[in-house]
Amino acid sequence: MKQQLLKITAGCILLAGMLQACTKGFTGLNTDPTKPSTAPPDALITGAEKAASDVLYNNFVNGKIGMLYSQYWSQTQKESDSQYKLDEACNNTLWGLYSGALSNLQEVVRLSSVNAAAVSPNEAAIANILSVWLYQTLADVYGNVPYHDALTGLNNFTPHYDSAQAIYDSLVQKLDAQVAVFDTTKSTFKTGELIYQGNLTKWRKLANSLKLRIGIRMADAAPEKSKQVVEAAAAAGVLQPGDDALFPYLATTPDQFPFNEQSGTGIPNDYVMCKTLVDFMTSLKDPRLPVYARPTKGDGSYQGKPYGLGLPFGNDFTVYSYPGTRVYAPDFPGIVCTYSEVEFALAEAAARGYAVSGTAEGHYQNAIAANMKFWGIADTAAQAYITTVPYDAANWRNSIGTQKWLALYMQGIQSWIERVRLNFKKTDGSDLFTAPNSLDPTVQLVPYRLTYPISEGNVNSTNYHQAGEAIGGDTKGTKLWWNRN
Repeated sequence: MKQQLLKITAGCILLAGMLQACTKGFTGLNTDPTKPSTAPPDALITGAEKAASDVLYNNFVNGKIGMLYSQYWSQTQKESDSQYKLDEACNNTLWGLYSGALSNLQEVVRLSSVNAAAVSPNEAAIANILSVWLYQTLADVYGNVPYHDALTGLNNFTPHYDSAQAIYDSLVQKLDAQVAVFDTTKSTFKTGELIYQGNLTKWRKLANSLKLRIGIRMADAAPEKSKQVVEAAAAAGVLQPGDDALFPYLATTPDQFPFNEQSGTGIPNDYVMCKTLVDFMTSLKDPRLPVYARPTKGDGSYQGKPYGLGLPFGNDFTVYSYPGTRVYAPDFPGIVCTYSEVEFALAEAAARGYAVSGTAEGHYQNAIAANMKFWGIADTAAQAYITTVPYDAANWRNSIGTQKWLALYMQGIQSWIERVRLNFKKTDGSDLFTAPNSLDPTVQLVPYRLTYPISEGNVNSTNYHQAGEAIGGDTKGTKLWWNRN
């Protein structure tokens, strides 16, 4: 695999020449620098996959937002991000999915529409599936966002914001359409597509799994539609063991996982483990704790810092545990979707009475076992752990919610969204999460969304203000349409 990656180009051309989001490594494909408008689809898909993963897993988005809002990590000296004072640099980085990854994906689709011989329908379908992943993320973080009018470049600098609920409907339709397009008699990506190497069978299962994610997320807000979407996705075939959708980073610069200790001068000192996570895992004797975290430099125990309470930290870095060496490794993958997440969604679907094969308990156990395998935990230890956290049908929201939260470690944005959606507690009914000393008067326990980037108010003022009004106010305390808990 790594030999293949080293042969992939870094060049990537964005729609309408607005911005070039380059990956400096992954070299090898021949591109003519005098003709940037004719970038090959292989280069565009490489650029899109890496640009998307770089955004969702960098320090700004995953570190200062996702991993903090999920209470996986705590800040050391500066706690304002933990206390919900949103850094606009972080906000703009996430919004940059439009000008970066989504623009690359749109260009693949456009090239296919004008020359299907050069860019096959299969390749365009893969690009469209990836765009669904990103558009849902944006809609789940902000609410109403530009969608149908987005990515029109010079034709429209002030796109309309679509209803997030309408975007969901469109994304389901788009996924169904892409699966219908797939044709094994036509060409697909031979190089450049790094998640599944153009394997249409796996891309079909990923499309259905993203549809499952969409369907289960709207379960409380639109139960009938959720049931229909989830049942159709499950019946069509979702991710199985060995199918995890992962972007493969390399151990060498500059193609490393965005947040890793080798790219700087050592272990980043911005974060230590959060007391919420460490204490809960300790209470469960969770075998993943030594992987998620490092022992303290002091007594070698596992200790987390209380979340967002403004406690003095000083210069003593021996008291608390750092995140584990694996999650700071340069070749840790960018995660799109995993078999474990799919099994948790199916467990919830079965608990809600949806017609999916298997039982809620069986899917719940499969989900935990799969995540243990992802983190390198021995099967015997995984099975022993599962017996100590039995599925509770009468308490399924807390039972599934806590274990899914543990399994989504490092997927900060997805975990935060699921925390908000399920609003789970410990299985005994006591509170799991800590309320920080919030610096945002609209938020007490956790933000329900991010506010729109301030820059949008400057360049797209009318639509920006209308979008805020449509969702009930552009605050972090505004619940989005799917959030009914």
